[in-house]
Amino acid sequence: MEEIIFALDIGTTKVCALVGEVRAGQLRIIGLGIEPAQGMRKGMIADVNEAALVIARAVEKAEQTSGYSLSRALVSMAGEHIESTNNRGAVAVGRNNAGITPDDIDRALDAAQAIAIPQNRQIVHLVPRRFKVDENDAVRNPVGMFGYRLEVEAHIVTAATPALMNLQKCADVVGIKVEEFVLNALASAETVLEQTEREMGVLVADIGGGTTDVALFMDGMVWHTSVIPVGGNHVTNDIAIGLRVPFEVAERVKLQYGDCRPAQIDPESIFTVEPFGGEKIQVGRQDLAHVIEARVEEIFQLVLHDVRESGYDGMLPAGIVLTGGAAQLRGIAQVAYRVLGVPARVASPRNLAGLVDALGSPAYATSVGLLQWALSGQNSYRPKPRQGEWGRRLGTIFKALLPGP
Repeated sequence: MEEIIFALDIGTTKVCALVGEVRAGQLRIIGLGIEPAQGMRKGMIADVNEAALVIARAVEKAEQTSGYSLSRALVSMAGEHIESTNNRGAVAVGRNNAGITPDDIDRALDAAQAIAIPQNRQIVHLVPRRFKVDENDAVRNPVGMFGYRLEVEAHIVTAATPALMNLQKCADVVGIKVEEFVLNALASAETVLEQTEREMGVLVADIGGGTTDVALFMDGMVWHTSVIPVGGNHVTNDIAIGLRVPFEVAERVKLQYGDCRPAQIDPESIFTVEPFGGEKIQVGRQDLAHVIEARVEEIFQLVLHDVRESGYDGMLPAGIVLTGGAAQLRGIAQVAYRVLGVPARVASPRNLAGLVDALGSPAYATSVGLLQWALSGQNSYRPKPRQGEWGRRLGTIFKALLPGP
């Protein structure tokens, strides 16, 4: 029997709805819907109505291409409201012939999550980093081991409840139940990291439109996460201000002519752009590269500061893996290496099958990673084949957003 899983990546610049089919443990993408985002700012909902309409269109496309009616999804989560901490929990374990059981691990994790958080925040992820059984502190999986005391060190990610409620409301209006919120960086890590990198020590930086989502892995597990409220849109905004052009024009300039390495650009290379006022001007690509380089350096300086604040500076032999839409900037890996002093590479989703032509870019790491997060054993389900008109969902949302009598 196949399993059908659904992912909804609601980002600052785009909304991507993906449907995956799992057979014999292999993931195949069978549904895809991508729409330019509206009503979003720095990874958070800024206008529920606008965001919900875009989500509805993306979901509708995913339903059409997959042939399934979708009702539950894993949903991406970003924004500077995200915080993380680490905590320990310990429990006494029973003296039985079976040793430590999964129930014992659950009790230890319950103890670890007993932290003081404000009423307007909630725990989203509780990830065990390492275990200790009695005096043995090098335990990966304690199930079946014997001992008297089980201790777990867990990584805890919390989020502002109102921000999650806004995402939940958008999904509800569209007719989607949120099975789980997943932090962008953790989802992206599922599809861009090698296991050897996770073991040695590596940093994932998912540079999206409004935020840079960071996750640090060591010994195969996540040890630190954070969200930096600067992303690719800030680069575009710098270009728009410098050239006095609309944001959309600046985005096209960035994609077509942008580079992070001014020293490698021919000083004679120029392009033409039409600023406000209508009279075309010529701009040097090297000048443009200086503007881009300055902002990209700032992003990596903020990443470096975050790593140092976490206490894990110098523990990244596998370096930094860059993904997200802004990771497509030419020369960005070289800037990361120069600022952080560790190996750097740009990564796209791996091991794709099915509708993959549009997804082989770093911009879709979170989207594909959500499916692979579900494939790891969480939130898979078997919906019924779709019946009825394809326009049902859009009709429902328009009615829901109309003012009442």
